Amino acid sequence: MGATSWLLAPGTKAGADGVIRREMRGMWLATVANLDWPSKPGLGRAEQQRELAALLDVAVERRFSAVFFQARPTADALWPSPYEPWAQCLTGTQGRDPGWDPLGFAVREAHRRDLELHAWFNPYRVANHTDPGRLAPGHPARRHPGWVVPYGDKLYYNPGLPEVRRFVQDAMLDAVRHYPVDGVHFDDYFYPYPVAGESFGDDAAYEEYGEDFAHRGDWRRWNIDRLVREMSEALNGLGRRVRFGVSPFAVWRNRTTDPLGSRTEAGVQTYDDLYADTRRWVRHNWIDYIVPQVYWPLGFPAADYAELVSWWARTATGTGVDVYIGEALYKAGRKGDPAAWRNPAELSRHVAFARRYPQIGGHVYFSAKDVVKDPLGALARVVRDHYGGASR
Repeated sequence: MGATSWLLAPGTKAGADGVIRREMRGMWLATVANLDWPSKPGLGRAEQQRELAALLDVAVERRFSAVFFQARPTADALWPSPYEPWAQCLTGTQGRDPGWDPLGFAVREAHRRDLELHAWFNPYRVANHTDPGRLAPGHPARRHPGWVVPYGDKLYYNPGLPEVRRFVQDAMLDAVRHYPVDGVHFDDYFYPYPVAGESFGDDAAYEEYGEDFAHRGDWRRWNIDRLVREMSEALNGLGRRVRFGVSPFAVWRNRTTDPLGSRTEAGVQTYDDLYADTRRWVRHNWIDYIVPQVYWPLGFPAADYAELVSWWARTATGTGVDVYIGEALYKAGRKGDPAAWRNPAELSRHVAFARRYPQIGGHVYFSAKDVVKDPLGALARVVRDHYGGASR
């Protein structure tokens, strides 16, 4: 931040690119499976709008600065897209017009409250089931069955097909071209998380397109690199500022796997298991910000919050990429998780620790319903200790 950081107004910070912006205090607002909103499918327009406006009001009450609104949860859309059907979460039937424009409403109402609105997209997930017949008639996955790979209990677009990559980019960019969103946001799903005993069925695509790669993993990473790099280039060519960010699983690689990795013992490594070379994206400035999901407490042996925050701060140094830390608010007070999550002060300790690093520009909390409920009072404590006042 530099020697003049004390001159900044409260709640602002110099970003990695030198631009003064508000501290990131964000929440993910998930629509997949009606996780956060709408509370259930099939509500009327007025009720859905009331619920969404209430969530934005809570973000303001918590002194937040941004909302990450899931606009494309399962290869369907929360705006009138010419590429994909209306999202199932709205009416209960994928493809059914809800009679209004949720993304347009979300952007307008967020900006009216002085909140940034980042459009959150899942690039490759098609469905949380494996039956293409349950998709809307005319769904691209039904028209192009060769694009789709069943894996685990879900359907995915195949990232190894160039036509798939172009299609998902076009589908996402349609929203950016039609709405004044402040950012484009990818979550942690690229190639799917590993499922024991199953292999991802991309043999034919690898045979056709992977001849320059000795190892399938290198080819898969190249596919995801291209998705990220090309999306970055497209956004930079829009003629207006739209920030691009990703919220990956927090462990790029364990140090036992790679000397550049973190001192962790995570069972998943994004480089090896999701084929997402997140460190490369930061080092090559293909993204504007990264939100590693550091969903463990301070001192957790296999993945210490302190170690991962420090590792990401070092990784971003000198790159121009901002680091925001993804926080597991949903774990606060939850039984079955480490005891630290039953301490109302744990999240406040996270914010205090991360503020030691000038590369860390703030935090994003998962998810909106937990921001509302805050059963342990952990978020209220963060607001009281760090955001300048009471949350209610």
